Amino acid sequence: MNNPRKLIWGFALAILLAAGWHIARGASQRETIKGYVLDSACAFTKDLKKPISAECAVACAKAGSPLVILTDDGTVYWPISDASPAVGQNDRLMEFAGKRVSVSGKDYQRGGSRAVVIATIESEK
Repeated sequence: MNNPRKLIWGFALAILLAAGWHIARGASQRETIKGYVLDSACAFTKDLKKPISAECAVACAKAGSPLVILTDDGTVYWPISDASPAVGQNDRLMEFAGKRVSVSGKDYQRGGSRAVVIATIESEK
């Protein structure tokens, strides 16, 4: 028969490994993301592959719609702040609204959502 102590230690080790995997999976990573800056409503409700126009994206952002980054594979990244209290990112993204960008920063994933804390942003060449 198996030694009960070995069995308990085996279960404890398995739980610790599983917990570590889940923590690591949710941790941020430095990424480079390329895609279009557009308003979040259009990204979801119109199923766009790219913005209708820069003017449209700016108008929606000025009306209060958060700007997001839509990658070629359809992933939507929510630009977020790591400050406390958090700061909206629309002012930082406004000059890029409706354009393709290359963003470098920390990538976060939670549930089905993706977010990025922008370190650098520039128009894609």
